[in-house]
Amino acid sequence: MPQADTAPTHACDVLVIGSGAGGLSAAVTAAKLGLKVLVVEKEEVYGGTTARSGGWLWIPCNGPAAREGVVDSVDAARTYLQHETGNHFDAERVDAFLDAGPKMVEFFERETEVEFVTGPTFSDYHPDAPGGVPGGRSICAAPYDGRRLGARLKTLRPPLKEITFVGMMIGSGKELLHFFNVTRSVKSAAFVAGKLAAHMRDLALHGRAVRLTNGNALAGRLAKSAFDAGVDLWVSSPAGELTVEDGQVVGAVVSRNGTPVKVSAAKGVVLAAGGFPQDLDRRRQLFAHAEHFSPAPPGNTGDGLRLGENVGAAVELGYPNAAAWVPVSQVPWPDGTMGTFPHFIDRAKPGVIATTARGVRFVNEGNSYHDFIQAMVKACDGLSENAAWLICDHPTIRRYGLGFVKPFPLPLTPHINSGYLKRGRTLAELATATGIDAAALERTVAEFNGPARRGEDPAFHKGSTAYNRSLGDPTVTPNPCVAPVERGPFYAVKLVIGDLGTFAGVKTDANAQVLDKAGKPIPGLYAAGNDNASIMGGNYPGGGITLGPAMTFGWVAARHIAGVSD
Repeated sequence: MPQADTAPTHACDVLVIGSGAGGLSAAVTAAKLGLKVLVVEKEEVYGGTTARSGGWLWIPCNGPAAREGVVDSVDAARTYLQHETGNHFDAERVDAFLDAGPKMVEFFERETEVEFVTGPTFSDYHPDAPGGVPGGRSICAAPYDGRRLGARLKTLRPPLKEITFVGMMIGSGKELLHFFNVTRSVKSAAFVAGKLAAHMRDLALHGRAVRLTNGNALAGRLAKSAFDAGVDLWVSSPAGELTVEDGQVVGAVVSRNGTPVKVSAAKGVVLAAGGFPQDLDRRRQLFAHAEHFSPAPPGNTGDGLRLGENVGAAVELGYPNAAAWVPVSQVPWPDGTMGTFPHFIDRAKPGVIATTARGVRFVNEGNSYHDFIQAMVKACDGLSENAAWLICDHPTIRRYGLGFVKPFPLPLTPHINSGYLKRGRTLAELATATGIDAAALERTVAEFNGPARRGEDPAFHKGSTAYNRSLGDPTVTPNPCVAPVERGPFYAVKLVIGDLGTFAGVKTDANAQVLDKAGKPIPGLYAAGNDNASIMGGNYPGGGITLGPAMTFGWVAARHIAGVSD
C-alpha cells in the first residue's frame, strides 16, 4: 500500500466527513453556492443514523407549520430552550439556530428535492414549560420514491430492521393509525392491503422497499439533491487523519478501496461522522452506566471527535447527559443475532405500565424516551441492573402490540418462544417469568387499576400533557393514555438503556466552526450533526432536536465556508 505522501490526490473546495443529514445538508448547500464538494462515508452505505431515524426536525417558526396556521415565536422558543438547557444555555449558538432554522427549511424546500410535512399535533416534550408549545415545531420529510435515486438506491442505508414490518417502512401520524386500526376499519384494512401489495411488488422488482418514509425519506431526498448538485459521494472511504498547513485544516487522508487518497479541501472540512454511540472507550468515559445497547449504525465510533481532537479541538464533557437516551428491547433473530428495538410509542398507550424488578411504577410512561430512561436509572439504584419491564394485559397487546410484538392478527407465540415476550396467566406467574417482586406487582396493578377505570392516574398523571396524548389512543376516553391492566394473560417486555445519538461533540461557535481548547476557531474546520456539541445542553426538549440543528448548522457551515452572510 502506498504511503500517504505518495498517495493519489483529489482536489475539492469542501470535504464533508459523514453522510447523514448534517453532512449532506452542508454538502448540498455548498454545492448550490458553486463549490466543488466531496462527501466521504466510512461504511458501504450512505445516510448515517439519519436513514435509521424517525426523520423529524425540531425547527421553531418553520414555514410548513406556519402555513398550517401554527402560531410560534422566536422569543417563546428561546425561552423554552433557556428553561430546558439551564446552566448549559449557549445564547450565541441558540440564537444562530433560531435565526437560521426557518431559513434552512425554506432553502431546502425551494432549491432541492427535500419536502417537509408538518406535525401540528407532535408536541414539545415539555409543553407546559415556559415557552413550550403543543405542536408545530417538529416537521418530517415527506415520503419519497426511492426509484428517483436510480442505481444509488442500493447504497442508501436501509431503515432499522426492527421498526419495519416485513421490511416495509411505515410513516408517522395517520399512516401509522391505519396499521393500528387494520382489523377495526374497512378503510384502514384497504389502506394497509394496498401498501403491503405495493411493498411486495417493490421487493420483487428492486430487492428492497422503494417507498421511503421518515429518516430514510430524508436521507434519500438529501442524497438525490446532492447528486443533482454535482456532489461526489464515496462510500467505504474512512477519513484517517486531517491535513493541516500553517495552522489551517486543508483536507484529509481518506482510504478509498484500501488505498490512501490525499484529499485537499481549499475552503474547508466539515466533521459530520455521527458522534460516538458505538465507541466503547468514550462511552465508558462519559456514560455512567455500563450496559448499553445502541441502534445507531456500527460505524458511528467517534471518528469525527478523534479527528478534531488530533488537531486541537475541544470536546464538550460537561453535559448532564452525554447522549439522547431511549428505552430499547433486545430482539432475538433466528440467525442468533440480537436486534435493538427503540420504544417510542407503545409506552403511552392505554393499558401499558412500566415497573422495575421491585414491582413498582416509577414514571409517567407516556413521557419522552429521554425522561423515561433518566427516571428508570434513578429507580434502579441498588438493583443489579438498569432495566424495567413494560407490562400489559391480553386485550392491550392484541390492540396495540408491545415493542417488537405486532398487534392482532399477527401471532404472539414466536415472541414467547424466542424469550422476547414474557407471559403469565396471572400477575404472579408473570412476576415469576420476569423476576419481578410478585406481591409488589400485584399491589401496584391493583392501585393503578382503580383510578384507571375512570381514566385517571393520580400517581404519575399519565395522559396529562399534550405530548402524552399525541401518542395515546384518541378513541379511548376520557384519557387516551390510561386504561386498567386487568384481563389476563399478562405480558411483559424488558427495557434497557439505548440512545438516539450522542450529545457530547466538539465545541463550535455560531458559524459551526470548531473551537480549540482556548475557545478560538480552528481555521478550515467545521462540525455538524452529532459531531457538533448539542445546543440542547444534554437535554431533550422535543422531537427532532438532533436532526433540526444538524441540518441547520450544516447549512450555516456551508454558507460560512462560501463567504455568504446575508
